[in-house]
Formats: sequence, structure tokens, C-alpha cells
Amino acid sequence: MQILGTGVDIVENIRINKSLKNKKFINRIFSTSEILDSKKVKDRSTYYAKRFAAKEAFSKAVGIGFRNNLNFKDISIINNKIGKPSFVINEKLKKIVKKKFNISSFNFFLSMTDEKKYSIAFVILQKK
Repeated sequence: MQILGTGVDIVENIRINKSLKNKKFINRIFSTSEILDSKKVKDRSTYYAKRFAAKEAFSKAVGIGFRNNLNFKDISIINNKIGKPSFVINEKLKKIVKKKFNISSFNFFLSMTDEKKYSIAFVILQKK
């Protein structure tokens, strides 16, 4: 298995916290499922900050940034029962990755963390 890309991003939590006051920001950046899941967590600010960082890291791992018709809302993060995060890989994301790397099968690995002031996400894109 071959690593095709890595991406990392760090975001200042207070910056996201300030942006959360603007509903347009939330609806422009986060998927419906992420918005619904945010209501289940105590600290919405770091919840959103980690996801923002993860979306940035995803775009870096693919190597295109937010161009070629890739938008923040296209990337959605879910957590399994024990809290492990992963990306929801929809048809649009499959198409972007397949076109960029000329591959048919791949995996993404995601790690997110936060501290008082910052949230960080790290992404690995791997060919199966």
C-alpha cells in the first residue's frame, strides 16, 4: 500500500468560536449531519474547530486545496461508537481522488486533537 498524500492543519479555537456567531459560516462550512451532531457535544467550539482543521487537512492530502469544485461542505466527518473520526466518502470525493491519482481504491486516515487554544487534524491518503 502506498501513501499518496498527507495533510495537516492547525486552527486557533477562538477564531472558530467567533465565526460560529455567524450562521452563514456554519451552513457554508459544515454538513447537515455535522451540525446535528454538534448539538450532542458540550464544547461546540472545539467540535467545529477540529472539523474545520480536518477539512483543510483533507484538501491538502489530496493536493488540490479548495479548487476543482471541492467545497468545505463536500467533506463530512463522523465518529464511530468509540469516537474514532473518519470521513464520509461520497461519490463526488471518490471522483476527485480517482481523477487526481488515477486510482480506483483508496483509504483516508484521520486524527484530530485539541488543546485549550488550538485544534489540529492530520490526514493520510493511501492507495489500497
